[in-house]
Amino acid sequence: MATLNRKEADHELKRFTSRNFEKPADCKDLEQIRFYVRELCIKIEELEKRFEYVPNSAYALLAQYNSMQNSIISKDFSNSYK
Repeated sequence: MATLNRKEADHELKRFTSRNFEKPADCKDLEQIRFYVRELCIKIEELEKRFEYVPNSAYALLAQYNSMQNSIISKDFSNSYK
C-alpha cells in the first residue's frame, strides 16, 4: 500500500474522531459509548474499503471505548446487587 494512502487514512480518522467524538474517559453515559463504538466500527469498515488499510489508532480507540463500556456495565451491575 502506498504511504500516501496510509497518511490519508490516518488524517481522515483523526479529523473524524476529533470532530465527532469525546475522549473515552469523558464519557459517562453507556448509550453515548455504545453510539461511539457503533460509529467507529462503521468508520473502520469504510477505511478498509477505501484504503485497504485501517490505522492502529482506530483499533486502540475502539479498545478504549470498549474498556470504558465494560467498566460502566460492571459498576452498574455491582450497584444493582448491593
